[in-house]
Amino acid sequence: MAPQYAPSLRSRLAPFLLFLQIGFIIIYAFYIEIENNVKIDGITFSNFYPEFQDVNVMVILGFGFLSTFLVRYGFSGSGFNLLVAVMATQWAIILMGTESWYYRGKIRVDLRSFVVAEMCTASALISIGAVVGKTSPVHLIIIALLEVSGFVLNEWLLQTLLQVQPLNSIMLLHIFGTFFGLMLTWILYRKGSEQQFEKEKFDRKTGLFSMLGTLFLWMFWPSFNSVLVDNRTPERKLGAVCSTYLALAVSAVTAAAVSAISSPKGKLNPIHMQSCILAGGVAVGVSMPAVHQPWEAMAIGFTAAVVSAIGFRYFKIHMLLAFQCHDTCGVLSTHGFPGLLGWLARLLLQIKDSDDHTV
Repeated sequence: MAPQYAPSLRSRLAPFLLFLQIGFIIIYAFYIEIENNVKIDGITFSNFYPEFQDVNVMVILGFGFLSTFLVRYGFSGSGFNLLVAVMATQWAIILMGTESWYYRGKIRVDLRSFVVAEMCTASALISIGAVVGKTSPVHLIIIALLEVSGFVLNEWLLQTLLQVQPLNSIMLLHIFGTFFGLMLTWILYRKGSEQQFEKEKFDRKTGLFSMLGTLFLWMFWPSFNSVLVDNRTPERKLGAVCSTYLALAVSAVTAAAVSAISSPKGKLNPIHMQSCILAGGVAVGVSMPAVHQPWEAMAIGFTAAVVSAIGFRYFKIHMLLAFQCHDTCGVLSTHGFPGLLGWLARLLLQIKDSDDHTV
């Protein structure tokens, strides 16, 4: 007997996707053009394309494989991740170019525009991690479009009203994506969620592919944190890469140690480690402008891993019971807590480096 698919896949998803894609094609036909200048702000195609590909691998392969850990969701997670990523990126390019359209009548795009759009998409993918397995593909597309819109608006408010530097506002994607996703889990809460869902299981195969996604993210995270650093200051870009690597290395070691300590049998928990191994990269990305010494990055990575591990081990169930937020992937521990810690670390480092102890 042929399988019976959900109505959202049979009669809603296809028309919805076609409607959105045709609309994007029309907008791009009238308002989008590619920047013809070979060199812009010290950036050339040959030296920026590898970094663009690093971010692309993170968004498509890293987050894609990371979302495969649920047995009943499985490899569909990679397909849904690709679908959401490409739709959200197209929408983000339009929104990020609104100011250019207002003053010039056209939106000019280059590789940097695509990188910024994919970083906005990463924020949406973080939000979706909180509700993965509980929403249909139509819901995922709508969530991504709304989240990207909110993130672009938030970035504009930070840069316009608070005079925050563009790089600093974009790096808050971890915090924004986390709490947007938690808000969604609170809205989608159903009675009976206090008990573990039957579908909320993982096996060796799905866990292996999910760990592969974590490794992709770990490998390319230095590029993610440094890609938007001004190329005219190579020492800052080098510092961002080195600081990120050190923070990731320390968080990986610390995550293994804390996982073994918190396990009743003293074994390493792969799912536990996955949620904590990236915490250093998240935290140092938020605090990067204030990190100048290797030991500072390592200390941030260590603290972020400890906070993330404890949060994943003990805080996830309390969030469900106290606030009715069922966080499927534990994005609060992976991105939220390390992001807040990175912001606090940046504040403390700025106070330390200030001569008059004022910011």
